Amino acid sequence: MGNLNQAYEEVAVFLASLDPHKLLELKPSKDVLERVEELMLKNKEAELNIEEHYELDRYLALEHLIALAKAQAKIQLQAA
Repeated sequence: MGNLNQAYEEVAVFLASLDPHKLLELKPSKDVLERVEELMLKNKEAELNIEEHYELDRYLALEHLIALAKAQAKIQLQAA
């Protein structure tokens, strides 16, 4: 798992270096938020099918990556 975490961190640092201000403004659309909420509810009720489970995992991985990138952006802005 260490290599995977390092890979996420490397991508997050790269994304943050592009434009930290814009990255901090990044937010999911209303449609995406609604879909994730729907999948989370179905997951809580153990009603996800295989495709939905995979979709939810991808959303959560993307959310994790964006959170790491935003943290790196804040660090870069504070150091400037």
